[in-house]
Amino acid sequence: MEIEKRLYEAAAEGDVRTLHELLQHDDLILDRLTLTCFNETPLHIAAMRGHVELVKLILTRNPLLAAELDFRKSSALHVASIKGYLEIVKELLVANPEMCLARDREGRNPLHLAAIKGRVEVIKELVQASHLAALQTTNHGESIFHLCVKHNQLEALNLLIETISDYQIMNARDGDGYTILHLAVGDKQIETVKYLLKNNKIEVNLKDDNGNTALDILAQSRRDMNDLQIGESLREAGGLRANEISSSNTQTVAKFHNKESPSPHTQIALVQKQDMAGDWLSKKRDAIMVVASLIATMAFQAGMNPPGGFWQANEEVNSQGKSLQMPHKAGEAVMAYSHPKSYRYFIRVNTTAFVASLSTILLLISGLPFRKKLFTWALMVIMWLAVTSVALTYGISIYIVTPKKDREQLGQVIEVAVTVWCSIMALLFLGNTIRLTYKWMAKKQQSEKFERTKSANLIHVNV
Repeated sequence: MEIEKRLYEAAAEGDVRTLHELLQHDDLILDRLTLTCFNETPLHIAAMRGHVELVKLILTRNPLLAAELDFRKSSALHVASIKGYLEIVKELLVANPEMCLARDREGRNPLHLAAIKGRVEVIKELVQASHLAALQTTNHGESIFHLCVKHNQLEALNLLIETISDYQIMNARDGDGYTILHLAVGDKQIETVKYLLKNNKIEVNLKDDNGNTALDILAQSRRDMNDLQIGESLREAGGLRANEISSSNTQTVAKFHNKESPSPHTQIALVQKQDMAGDWLSKKRDAIMVVASLIATMAFQAGMNPPGGFWQANEEVNSQGKSLQMPHKAGEAVMAYSHPKSYRYFIRVNTTAFVASLSTILLLISGLPFRKKLFTWALMVIMWLAVTSVALTYGISIYIVTPKKDREQLGQVIEVAVTVWCSIMALLFLGNTIRLTYKWMAKKQQSEKFERTKSANLIHVNV
C-alpha cells in the first residue's frame, strides 16, 4: 500500500525519478494495476496534470493502461482531450488508437470532450486518428456538431464542418429533436447562425419534434437585441415559419389550377402578414398567462382571507350551558355567520374566478395549438369570465366591510359600476361575434370563388 501511495503521489507531481525508483524496487507495479485498479490509474492522474514525460514512461512500461477506465468510464485519453494536452494525446494515440472510440457514461468519446472545450489542435489530431469518432453520438443523441453549438465553440465547429462535410450529420436532430441551427437560433448565437446559413448543406426549414422551424423557435424564445439580425439572416437564406410552409403548399396547388403565380411584392406582403399574425398570437398568449396568474393569486388570497377574517376561538357557553354568541369554531369565516347569504355568493364568484384562471394556465402549458386563433379566442372568453368574477368578488367584499350608514350610497355606486361593466362586456362580445362572422363569410366566399375558378379551368382544359 505504501508503494502504491508513492506511485500516485509521483503521478500527481510528475516525479519521473521517484517512478524509476519504484519500478526498480518492484518491476511489476504498473502491470498489477490493470488487475487491481478500479478507479483512476496513475496514467489518468499524470494525464490530468499534464506531465508528458511521466505519461511516456508509464506507457513504455505498460501500454495497456491506456485502455483502463475510471469510475466514469473515462480513459486517460478522455482526460487529456478535455484538458487540451496535445502531446499527451499523441502519446496515448500511439499506445492505443482505438481509444478514440471509447465512450464514457454519457456516451461521449474523447473527440466530443475536446469539442465541448474547443480544443482545436486536439480535435485535429483525434479526427486524423479516427474519422469514425466524429460520427458517433452521445446517449442524448447529440452529434459532435450539437456539442460545439451547445457550448458555443464556433472555431471548433468551423474546423469540423470543413473536415466532415456530411449532409445527414449536419442536419441531424439530437434527442430533443433539435438541429444545430435550432440550437444556435434558440441560444441567440448570431455569429454561429450566420456561419451555418452560409453553408449550403444546412437545411434552414427543417422542423423539430414539435413542428417548429428555426424562425418559429426565434419567435418563441426570450426577447434579445440580436433577434432582428437573426430573423433577417434566416429570411435571406429562405427561412420560413411552419404555417408559412403549409401556406406555400396550398399556394402551389392553387397556382397549378389557376396557371398564375403571385408577384414578388405579393409574396413579401403575405409573409409579413403571417409574421404579424404569429406575433399577435404569441403576445396574446403571454398577456393571457400573466393575467391568469394574477387573477389566480388574487382569488386564492380572497378565499384564504375573506372579509371580516376568522373566528379566533370556539363558541363560549354560560353556566346554564347556553351559547353567549353564534355557535362557531376557531378558524371559521366570520362572514359565513354574520352575512350568510352574501358569503355564499362570495364563495361562488371567487371560486369561479380561481378555477377559470387555473384552467387557462393549464390549457396554455398543455401543448395544445395555442397558435390557432380560435383557441386563443376561447381562452379570452374564459378570462372574461374570470375577470368578471373577480369584479363581483370585490363588490361583495367592499359591501360587507362598509358600515351600514354608508351602504346605501355604496349600493348606488355598485349599480352604476355593474351597468357599465355589463355594457362593456356586451359590446366586446358583440364586436368579436361580428368580426368572426365576417371572417367566416369572407373565407366562405373565397372558397366558393376558388371552386368556380377551378371548374372553369377544368372546362377550358377539356374543351
